[in-house]
Amino acid sequence: MCDSLKDLRLSKNLTQKDIAENIGISRSAYTLIENGDRNPSLKVIRSLVQLLGTKVTEIFF
Repeated sequence: MCDSLKDLRLSKNLTQKDIAENIGISRSAYTLIENGDRNPSLKVIRSLVQLLGTKVTEIFF
């Protein structure tokens, strides 16, 4: 999960702060998700998928 999420973010030229602001969470909360230290809520997963234009399976499996 970690590498996929980070790779997708970087491919879109987005910072962790950009992602966090767009999905309505703090940058530190997003960092924990990206590092694999916290599981995101379903709402956050949906927001990430929509923002990054990808599928859930590309990020988390």
